[in-house]
Amino acid sequence: MALIIDRNTTYRIPKNPASSIRHALEMVKRDHEQVFGAIPRLISAEDEQADVVVRYAVPEDRCPERPEAFSFRFVKDGGRTQLHIVAGDDLGLVYGMLEYSGKHLGVDPFWFWADLPPVRRSRVELPECDCDSKEPFVRFRGWFVNDEVCLIGWKDEYPPTGEVWQPVFEALLRCGGNMVIPGTDLPRHGVHADLAAEMGLWITHHHAEPLGAEMFLRAYEGKKASYQENPEMFEALWEEAIEKQKDRNIVWVLSFRGQGDQPFWIQDPAFDTPEKRGEMISRVVRKQYEMVRSKVTDPQCCVALYGEISELYKAGYISIPDDIIKVWADNGYGKMVSRRNGNENLRIPSLPGPADDGKHGIYYHVTFHDLQASNHLSLFPAPAKLITDEVMNSFRARAKDYVLVNSGNIRPHVYTLDLIRELWTRGEADTEEHLGSFVRRMFPSGSSEIAEMFRDYARRTIPYGPNEDDRAGDEFYHHPARQIVGHWLQGRSEHQDRRLYWATGIADFPEQVEWFRRTCADAVQGWRELKERIERLLPELAEPDRRRLKDHLLLHVELHLSGCEAFDALGRSYSAYLEGNYPLAFVYASQAMWNYRKGQVALQEAEHGKWAHFFRADWLTNIKSTVQNMDTLRRWLRMHGDSPDFFAWYKRFLMPETEKYIYLENTHRNPLSDDELAMRLADKFGV
Repeated sequence: MALIIDRNTTYRIPKNPASSIRHALEMVKRDHEQVFGAIPRLISAEDEQADVVVRYAVPEDRCPERPEAFSFRFVKDGGRTQLHIVAGDDLGLVYGMLEYSGKHLGVDPFWFWADLPPVRRSRVELPECDCDSKEPFVRFRGWFVNDEVCLIGWKDEYPPTGEVWQPVFEALLRCGGNMVIPGTDLPRHGVHADLAAEMGLWITHHHAEPLGAEMFLRAYEGKKASYQENPEMFEALWEEAIEKQKDRNIVWVLSFRGQGDQPFWIQDPAFDTPEKRGEMISRVVRKQYEMVRSKVTDPQCCVALYGEISELYKAGYISIPDDIIKVWADNGYGKMVSRRNGNENLRIPSLPGPADDGKHGIYYHVTFHDLQASNHLSLFPAPAKLITDEVMNSFRARAKDYVLVNSGNIRPHVYTLDLIRELWTRGEADTEEHLGSFVRRMFPSGSSEIAEMFRDYARRTIPYGPNEDDRAGDEFYHHPARQIVGHWLQGRSEHQDRRLYWATGIADFPEQVEWFRRTCADAVQGWRELKERIERLLPELAEPDRRRLKDHLLLHVELHLSGCEAFDALGRSYSAYLEGNYPLAFVYASQAMWNYRKGQVALQEAEHGKWAHFFRADWLTNIKSTVQNMDTLRRWLRMHGDSPDFFAWYKRFLMPETEKYIYLENTHRNPLSDDELAMRLADKFGV
């Protein structure tokens, strides 16, 4: 037997439903209309018959009693079969409704972000088979929507409105997530936290904003941000934050860092030993813990063991009560070791040891921003197996009570966020099986060749160091390039640029520039080949799949290829400059600018339809800034021999020999633009 769902299907929901259930119902209504072409009829009176009934469980349903569990029960009512979606709590009903939408209406968790609407149908048959939801492997599962400049700049309004946030929170719920940090240091009058709570998500906090409290220096301008000197001021902010949020589902973050997300002892240098620092952090965490417990019954609390706090904890200087979840962090590149700080890269393991009692979890990056080599606009640069290995190793080390994923701007990271979805749901994942499934969902008219292209993407990324996670993301081509141009034009070329040691090691500046040039030049051919393979496949795909492959793979390849070609040209420009060949240096600097501009064009081409302006706030990788740097460089180089009339290079290299000695200067004074001069000189020099 089967229950038929079609355009005439009716739905009944509880009277006076919670806000989270209302939001989920709106999703199901929209999904139903997308599939069947008609808005479903909603029934609220219990004496009316409905095909799909959403209600709270009663004992006879035998629904699992754990939080967030739901069941599907097929019920006979007057000779009519109904599907009852039942749960013991609001979030369970939300998950049940979204499971119905995903499993039976065919709505993908990332339908919005991947432009993957459900298939239109006239009817769907539901086998009459009762089932219970499986318990997720991880209790608290969520995203930190961090470095979210694309989401901020996508629409004109600031802070972002519900139009931006609703698809973020919907995707998270469809992935089985139940927790979110909704943005980074956004104005408190924004809708982000309120909407997340309305949709049923637990709210948690940035480790630099313990308890979600106002930053000290914002609240007390001109005061010293020292807990030692002004404890009552800090505690007033914490009290206010607790009072405001105490009636919501909160995973309270207990922490103590300095203002601006840095160690507190930078502003309070009296804490000059690890003993003093550890004692202060332990004291503050315990005070915050006591304050929360005085207002909230059985609160859920965690401490982020991030950066210096992790190091102090591992060294035994910090004590934390066992019922507080200790959250361990990866290094930003997917490896569960301490993050690189400038040139220091200690790679201290960042997982609980056998003697670390209590609850544990992880904070994990599938995207990162660090001004060095991270992936912000592009896909995770290492093979996806690194993610599965590291997360599953974390689970084996008992860090499985909490998983918070840095999700960035969502759209560029659909593949890896989908992989994490499987990991936090099941506790394990087969990377190859997941990739195959993901490709079939995203590209139904495609082939297994697309899966191989995703594998090749990770093979093509630049391995800039000895570790498996030392793979370059999009920021590798931009921040170091701008540092090099700045160092060069400031007249400091005789000195090493210490900011680049993390990549080049200790070397003279010309050697540093050449290291980046050679490293990028070596990768160009691989990226070109992958781009050509994708472009050859595109005509074979249906138009929606073609657009999707461009947005979710080709764009990323073009960001890497344009970056590699540009950095190669920048390095050649510096070499020509050292040789005193300023016209050639000018040409190469122009070519660097043109290649970086290809990255801008690639972003603009991905801004089709609803994605108009999505990348206009690219302020972190900031390709526009890199283009401007290259333009500044070539203008500066043109000063070396073509100034002041900006006609000398034209006369020397481009003017016909017969004209050089007979032309009248007063009739030949319109200098070529930088672009035209560079293109004609490039042809002349054969580069």
